[in-house]
Amino acid sequence: MVATRISVAMLTYNGARFLREQLDSILAQLGSQDELVISDDGSEDGTLDILKKYQDTYDCIRLLEGPGQGIKRNMEFALEHCRGEIIFLADQDDVWRQDKISKVMSVFQEGSVSLVVHDATVFEEDRNQPVMESFFQFRKSGPGVFKNVKKNSYIGCCMAFRRELLKIALPIPWDIEMHDQWLGVVNDYYFLPSCFLKEPLLYYRRHGENNSGMTHYGPARMIRNRVVFVRRFMGRIFRRK
Repeated sequence: MVATRISVAMLTYNGARFLREQLDSILAQLGSQDELVISDDGSEDGTLDILKKYQDTYDCIRLLEGPGQGIKRNMEFALEHCRGEIIFLADQDDVWRQDKISKVMSVFQEGSVSLVVHDATVFEEDRNQPVMESFFQFRKSGPGVFKNVKKNSYIGCCMAFRRELLKIALPIPWDIEMHDQWLGVVNDYYFLPSCFLKEPLLYYRRHGENNSGMTHYGPARMIRNRVVFVRRFMGRIFRRK
């Protein structure tokens, strides 16, 4: 049986502090046919030096200069350059468990799912002393368009999907709040519902520099985010009819 080619799409920006640990955890799981696509969006802290040294050692790393237009555009840019049949998303500061890829790929191979999102253990300083055992439990995670428009439970660093999703999901609307919510909801509408794998296959690092928070926004911003998302989502649906 021919192995399925995997792409890992990682975004970096001033991530030198934790980057090496994450790179090591990913690269240890990639096969000879796989690739790690990294789009750096203008780092100034030594991140690029680290990435270039790893690139000299690992042929699978493809280092891109990001567009410099924020996280969503950078994610779209990285995804456009992925060549694998299955695409994993990765943050620059987490740590993958050593069986993450094998367990997620087993789900794809055993069923007809188009997107898998797995649970995560949340930590701050020490991985052995988590501050939250289950992100799924915290967010009451599960598939469904209405559920995830009302309260998003998709988390990009825990997601992998078939590349067919890109044909519909790209471009990512510039004014929505979260690209992971967009990818998950678009998948649930056009394909089979996502598989929420109840295994914590990632150590999700929380620190003061994270771009995505785990606190709730105020009511005004929450309403604005939902209105904008629904408008963009409905617009995508009507354009495809």
